[in-house]
Amino acid sequence: MQKAQLGSDAPPPFVRSLGVLGVLFLTLSVATPASSVFVFIPDMFGAAGTGAVWAFVIAALVCVATAFIYAELSSAWPVAGGEYVMVAQTLGPFAGFVMLGVNVVNNLIFLPVAGLGISDVLSVVLPGLPQLPVALGVVAACTVVGLFDIRVNAAITGCFLALEVATLAVVAALGLSDAVRSPVAFLTDPVAGPTLAPAGIASVGVATSIAIFALNGYGAAVYFGEEMLDAPAKITRAIMGALVLTLALEALPLVAALTGARDLPALFHSGNPFGELVAQLGGAGLARWVAVGVALAIVNALIAWVLACARFFYGTARDRSWGAPVDRLLTAIHPRTGAPWIGTLVVGAVGMLLCFIDKARLEVWSGTGLIAIYAGIAVAVMVGRRSGASAHAPYRMPLYPLAPLVTVAALFYVGWTNWMDRQTGRPALIATAVQIAAAAAWYWLVLRRRGAWTVNVPE
Repeated sequence: MQKAQLGSDAPPPFVRSLGVLGVLFLTLSVATPASSVFVFIPDMFGAAGTGAVWAFVIAALVCVATAFIYAELSSAWPVAGGEYVMVAQTLGPFAGFVMLGVNVVNNLIFLPVAGLGISDVLSVVLPGLPQLPVALGVVAACTVVGLFDIRVNAAITGCFLALEVATLAVVAALGLSDAVRSPVAFLTDPVAGPTLAPAGIASVGVATSIAIFALNGYGAAVYFGEEMLDAPAKITRAIMGALVLTLALEALPLVAALTGARDLPALFHSGNPFGELVAQLGGAGLARWVAVGVALAIVNALIAWVLACARFFYGTARDRSWGAPVDRLLTAIHPRTGAPWIGTLVVGAVGMLLCFIDKARLEVWSGTGLIAIYAGIAVAVMVGRRSGASAHAPYRMPLYPLAPLVTVAALFYVGWTNWMDRQTGRPALIATAVQIAAAAAWYWLVLRRRGAWTVNVPE
């Protein structure tokens, strides 16, 4: 049994001060619909054209099923470590640490991807912004804000979210109100590329990996579980609320852009298709305001993800995953703000280093990493039900085992289509396999030699 109560030598705990709305604001900020629409969905257009709609539908199916899994497992273990804790509690310490290894890379990728997209978004307002310096500066600034009190950050993200929703509403309204083609064709006859050739299965699969990444974030509520009041009973509301809002806020602009675009090939290959659509249909002035709103939404997402990622690393260090000196640093809690301040600085520094890697490659790598993460928790929820390890969970998903079976089937499809894509998808899957192998090697060659590795679950 991997549950271990924290003793007197345990690192200082978090303070429980957040309600459902606070966790929802932070979680939805991590999911960041505006960032996904303006930064990630353009790459879906480039990969699959109008086949991006099918990619979004498949990804949405995966995410709905996976949200039920997150809800049940998070209500059982609302612990800052997140997914690896769920897997360790049901499948054992080895599987749990492998999940931890995948999560380490996957959790760090979002910061550079979002940061590298800001210059494209602001091209309408400030053309020619250098991508790398802007990304480095924004990630650094958001890291500093991540050191603030969690309640202050929840209030900040709530204000930014209101602006984010308004921005996406403008984009959706413009495209849908001036449609030049029917969205039905996106499902019956998806096309891609400059010649509008039929979108292939492999291209839709790559776009699906990006879409899974774009929709991801609803499960991040668990990282704030140790700072939530009555988390086992209430965390499900934050997860499901974040999922529903993310699906709506991303689907409408995606369809609106494809129905309202005058030139589909130009849309597919634009670095800022949504900004250009707003400029064409609403004028340059409105496009500038929308660009500023989206840039602020990306900043908001970066702040929220710094917070979540630092708490994840706090959990890994509390479980003695890296060695005594590093573990002590990552579990240091600031006495005034209650933030894991050294972990926050480490997350920001690594995020800045990753900004030097190509954004599109990072996106697909993260999407294939999520395949492993979602598959792991799908197996975990089934094993937890059968063994009784999760019997104490206040929330039980409906129609069990439909959700985990749908998740596994859909992930098999996404993995297969990515393997067919030799240029991007297959290298990304190989990179994920390397992460798994590295985590397994660290477990057997380092952790096991120290003794039993246990996952700590606070009272």
